[in-house]
Amino acid sequence: MKFPKKYLKPLLFKPLQLSFALCVRLIHFFTQQHQKLNRDRFLKVLFLATLVICLLFGQVVSAQTQNASVLVEQGIKDYDAGNFQNAAKHWQEALNQYKNNPSGTAVVNENLARVYQQLGQNKEAIESLSAAIRDYGAVGNIQQVGRMQSELAQVYSNLGQPRKAIALLCGQLVDKSKISGIQESQKIECTPESAEQIATKHNDKRGKFAALGILGEAYRLIGNYDQAIQYLHVAQQVSPEYDFLVLNSLGNAYRSRAQLHELEANSAKQAGIVSKENEFSNKSAADYNQAREYFQNSIKLAHRQKQPLAEMRGLLNLIQLGSQTKVISDETFNNAHEDALKILKDLSDSATKVYGAIDLAYLQRHSQGTSPFTDCQNQKVSSDNEALNLLKISVLSSNHLQDNRLQSYANGALGHFWECRQNEKQALKYTQSAIIAADKNLSAKDSLYLWEWQAGRILDRQNRKEEAIASYQRAFETLEDIRQDILTAERDVQFDFRDVVRPLYRTLAQSRLDLLEVGAIADKQRAKELSQVVETIDALKLAELQNYFGNDCILSGLNPKPVGELLEENSAAFKNTGFLSSIILDGKTGILLQLPNQTTKFKWVKDPNQEGTNKIVTNDKLQKKIAEFRSGLIRGEIQVNYDTTTAAQLYDWIIRPFAEDIKPETIKTLVFIQDGFLRSVPMAALYDRQEKKYLVETYAVATTPSLRLTTPKVRDRSTQKALILALTQKATIDGKVFDALFSVPEEVGAVKSLFPNYTDLIDDNFVPESFKQKLEKTTYPIVHIASHAQFGIIPKDTFIVTGKNQKLTINQLENSLRNLNSKSDSVELLVLTACETAVGDDRATLGLAGVALQVGVKSAIASLWSVTDASTAELVKTFYTNYHNAGMSIAEALQKAQIKMINAKKLPESEGINIKYDNPVYWAPMIAIGNWL
Repeated sequence: MKFPKKYLKPLLFKPLQLSFALCVRLIHFFTQQHQKLNRDRFLKVLFLATLVICLLFGQVVSAQTQNASVLVEQGIKDYDAGNFQNAAKHWQEALNQYKNNPSGTAVVNENLARVYQQLGQNKEAIESLSAAIRDYGAVGNIQQVGRMQSELAQVYSNLGQPRKAIALLCGQLVDKSKISGIQESQKIECTPESAEQIATKHNDKRGKFAALGILGEAYRLIGNYDQAIQYLHVAQQVSPEYDFLVLNSLGNAYRSRAQLHELEANSAKQAGIVSKENEFSNKSAADYNQAREYFQNSIKLAHRQKQPLAEMRGLLNLIQLGSQTKVISDETFNNAHEDALKILKDLSDSATKVYGAIDLAYLQRHSQGTSPFTDCQNQKVSSDNEALNLLKISVLSSNHLQDNRLQSYANGALGHFWECRQNEKQALKYTQSAIIAADKNLSAKDSLYLWEWQAGRILDRQNRKEEAIASYQRAFETLEDIRQDILTAERDVQFDFRDVVRPLYRTLAQSRLDLLEVGAIADKQRAKELSQVVETIDALKLAELQNYFGNDCILSGLNPKPVGELLEENSAAFKNTGFLSSIILDGKTGILLQLPNQTTKFKWVKDPNQEGTNKIVTNDKLQKKIAEFRSGLIRGEIQVNYDTTTAAQLYDWIIRPFAEDIKPETIKTLVFIQDGFLRSVPMAALYDRQEKKYLVETYAVATTPSLRLTTPKVRDRSTQKALILALTQKATIDGKVFDALFSVPEEVGAVKSLFPNYTDLIDDNFVPESFKQKLEKTTYPIVHIASHAQFGIIPKDTFIVTGKNQKLTINQLENSLRNLNSKSDSVELLVLTACETAVGDDRATLGLAGVALQVGVKSAIASLWSVTDASTAELVKTFYTNYHNAGMSIAEALQKAQIKMINAKKLPESEGINIKYDNPVYWAPMIAIGNWL
């Protein structure tokens, strides 16, 4: 289990203006704190430097006032006794005494920052450190400015803002291409005002070591593991005497990189690239083994140098590695576990002790999830009595330290222990204590949602449904506040969304829906509950996209207003539009229908022909039917006539229940906001057996990830330029062969005929650099790409195949389209006609669903699978003719093009359409994404 880091820091007074007697008192105090408290490992070296400064400057006393001296001394006593509130009060008073003395205010602000961190007041800690940086700068103590920047960087990093930390430490993010080996990594190019460069200029080895160590950790947190490893290796060379600290961090970096390689191997497996799967699997195994060696060496050195806190951290990391992988033998795992228990007994109260006790209490030999607090584990290493004693130790230690964050985790963990033993009274008692501690000064919002969620589960079990929903709602709202940090931090292959976040959203939605089925409920209350379900599901879908792409670009166009308000505000634009949102819950799937100026309707997916009274379709049955539907469509290329049986069944399950609400006389367009495996369904091909029509023959069809990401605005299309990018040749990318696209020349010709003002890049001329250069010179409202586009289960495997066996990654596409000289929305329409999504993982379709929003365009037309036939050229030609000339909406333009192909056998020969194009394999995979107007 990985807990958010909270490092308790011994005071680092810089007594430039203190009496010698007080300096001696400080040395004694610092020594006590060094043994007593868990300071961040890299900032400990700054503590050692403090003692040297104290001896050097202890005789400088002229500017010290008696009152300030007394206040500072009293603050030290309070801090030593753990009375952090009193320490803060005395130091605030001392700060007032030093109003015109920046040397004094710098010292006091520095230490106020540390006590604020102890109290969980991170905002105040940041303000105090910023003031210390200002004041040290004012007196010309630039070396100390650098050290304070490192301290401030550590705070930001602990708060999940590693990019701010990197800015302070180095001044800029280092590109991966800048660091390719240890020797090159020694040539670190940081800006002159950065902490690393200040330490280098002043030959401050300890300051440089701290900056490099924190920098390495920050790069690990943003997922740049190669940079993290290289910075940590340089830190080793700066101060070899602190090798035990760096080795532990290197172990974490290698473990994180191993997890990434593991995910890459899985993605390659899904794509069928055996060579890449083996390559990444081998890299993952090598990194896991390296991580084990670093942890073991760190433990040995820490033990030799009598550093119990560092030894404990190393043991916990080694144990965690053994819990998650098979790289550690049972004997090594058991020995490490016993050693950790022994050290814990003698460890002074500290964050390491609190978190370590919780870690050990919930330790599993072969862990499957990322959080022990979301379900109950059956195979813990410790017995129930041992686990309970450990959790009591963590609560007691956190209370002694008076740290709200620690108290929150300790009480919450103990509450979960009782929850799993169905002792609701004890479980609720400790869980509520955890909530109170986390809510104090908002010191632990990243744990608050866990304990509100836990309280909801306990209340649910007591059949206190409304109270449970209220707790779930508070957990949801808290998670929404911090979602951006935890979903885009890219920590350890991103936040484990599936285990920790998604279940909460779904639990809240299901609880509200279940409430609607219990007894009579007023229409007004029903409408309110459904409205909140819509908000929850919308937030879930945004969170999924954010987690998939690992950044917040998706949110740049987010409308902050709730979905209901957007429907009301845009009722004129949406007057003929219906919105169908799917939600996959525990064992069943629901569909929400929203129409402008009408109440939301909800229905479970049911099979009217199913035996028995329970007609609800299970998720397993629905998923199998969806897979059968899609595979049947793809097989259509070898079938003369398409069998509509499965398409008709799905129509009856999903669309027909809403038939009376979406009569075609008033509703012309259906926009689907899909969940999970339903994102891979070409809804246009569902078949109405009563009317003997495909869905697209009645309605224009589009899909969007969220209404809050859609801009309902029709734009002038009369004079538009098009950038045409195409590949006709066979290509090989990462060992995977992409066949030649023989029909692409015809498709390109069709686009050129409709957009005479075009620019084209074909085959070898179409490479990432040329694409970027074209966009820098000219604005193209339409970008048409006729090449293989692969959407994998991770963004790294989402790319467009270009000439010369190169690829244009989703990040490169995003950078090129978002960094235009003109407005970022200058590209109105992105068309991708040969997309392929990875089979077997619904994350792959996230890339397709969010592609337009991720790269900064309003709308996209893309295929769910590639059709190697001239049919694409025909469909594209008709679509652009409608879009360009008739002024139809994007969804309507695509609808008319698809209907024309459906009617291929009915059209006169003069139309020149192959009669086989009526088969949905040729027209169904093309979908409209994003703004459909």
